Amino acid sequence: MNLISGIKLYIEKMCSESGPGMKIILLDKETTSIISMAFSQSDMLQREVYLFERLDSGRSNERLKYLKCIVFIRPTKQNIQLLANELRNPKYSAYYIYFSNIIPRTDIKYLAECDESESVREVKELYADYLCVNPNLFSLSIPNCMANLNWLPDALNRSMQGITAVLLSLKLNPVIRYRAGSQAAQLLAKLIYEQITKESSLFDFRSNMDGAAPPLLLVLDRRDDPVTPLLHQWTYQAMVHELLHIKNNRLDLSNRPNVPKDFKELVLSGDQDEFYGNNMYANYGEIGSTIKQLMEEFQRKANDHKKVESIADMKNFIESYPQFKKMSGTVQKHLCVIGELSALSNKRNLFEVSELEQEIACKAEHSAQLQRIKKLIADERVSIDDALKLVALYALRYERHANCDTSGLLQIIKTRGGQAAIVPSLIEYAGTHVRQGDLFNMVRITDAVKLTRNLIKGLKGVENVFTQHTPLLKETLEDVFKGRELDPLFPAINSELVPFRRPPQEVVVFIIGGTTYEEALAVHQLNNAGYRVILGGTTIHNSQSFIQEVMASTSGTQFKHTKSMIKYCSTDNI
Repeated sequence: MNLISGIKLYIEKMCSESGPGMKIILLDKETTSIISMAFSQSDMLQREVYLFERLDSGRSNERLKYLKCIVFIRPTKQNIQLLANELRNPKYSAYYIYFSNIIPRTDIKYLAECDESESVREVKELYADYLCVNPNLFSLSIPNCMANLNWLPDALNRSMQGITAVLLSLKLNPVIRYRAGSQAAQLLAKLIYEQITKESSLFDFRSNMDGAAPPLLLVLDRRDDPVTPLLHQWTYQAMVHELLHIKNNRLDLSNRPNVPKDFKELVLSGDQDEFYGNNMYANYGEIGSTIKQLMEEFQRKANDHKKVESIADMKNFIESYPQFKKMSGTVQKHLCVIGELSALSNKRNLFEVSELEQEIACKAEHSAQLQRIKKLIADERVSIDDALKLVALYALRYERHANCDTSGLLQIIKTRGGQAAIVPSLIEYAGTHVRQGDLFNMVRITDAVKLTRNLIKGLKGVENVFTQHTPLLKETLEDVFKGRELDPLFPAINSELVPFRRPPQEVVVFIIGGTTYEEALAVHQLNNAGYRVILGGTTIHNSQSFIQEVMASTSGTQFKHTKSMIKYCSTDNI
């Protein structure tokens, strides 16, 4: 259950089947990202791929008959037409065509008719129709999948295709369960089931002979847990995404004034950066300590390199220089990133803000929390975005509380020029009238004394780490693996496959409306405990992108439940 290994095998297959010799690879916008997240350009050069072109952008008409062409594209109508035009007037000596998902036979026939010069050598389906972020995390890069709280048709179809590709690449024919009460989850589960039924020959995987339960596909709805994407995170990968924004495993620091020119764009891939791969789930204090140790080790090696006094010393220096240079780049790169995180954390007073966020998420202490929120959101040192998140968390937690004062808090936000409409939209998107069960009472608080303040000694600037909150997903998966009854909360579309009281060994989770790196951490922890889980979502959110999705999804609908919100969140009730 390692997505990165699967993607790499597909790419290796494409490069090897075209044989020796210089090659060009022809991609579309999405497959360009799929390739670049698995292999660097130098990796592709080692496989004799020297040129990269986009099928869907302006290209030269120059004929390059000395090159073979690997085509790796999604089987969309637009791509099929562009490829047909290419085959009618071929620029390269031979074409090896690979589609990232299932392609209709009618389209294959159409392409064959266009290939009058018979330059096509291979046509295959390789099920790599998703962005592989971590070994057990994928995204479909759909930043907004709803309008008026209903699926956007293109987003629904893309989600079905992406999940189908994940299942085929992992060779899974699962029981499909969806979140009861979510029309979006039910509709997506139904479409996936229909696709599996239609392509039954592709999903004819031999079941395990040991009597194990079939794998599970669990389709969830972000609206059941709006808290997780609003919380500030303190693990490395999640913190970088929250404060600096990771897109397709790349970090754009071009707008950060103190960043050196060579570090304006960085690749953050656990597969291509060993240090990052080993530390992406480490908390802020741990990562700082680890970088400090790495820097000290680098300084020792630098001093060793200065002591070149003999032929043997020179030989050792030459042999170790590539690793030394790589280590130097790693140290500089991560010092740069951690420096930016530290500066932003201090500037935005995030230790105090995050502590209160965690308290609201995990403890019902209305009066004390309300006073602390009022004080913080009026403080000019706290950014308006962080202030809005505190009010949003309060509104979600205390929506039905007799003394809820969301309206009073929004007045403070308005005086600071903030967009107060965000909070009513969030209540419309994921208020108590939407969520299944009681989100806040289901939150577990594990050893609060141990987890609330983790003092990191010996590293200046790191005070504490807040990790009280556990995402709802972790509890859901624990219930799955403990064999607890899933009906009626998670009904099955294909109930004939449901085993009797046997928990699945393999689970794929897909969250409509986006997943988070905190949930990826929870999945990582479960996998380390011996379980096998793959997590995916329409996108991977930080708090800013989540709020943008909420606003886009509720456009035109946010006033439907405004009256009920005012009833429970009015200062008149105090």
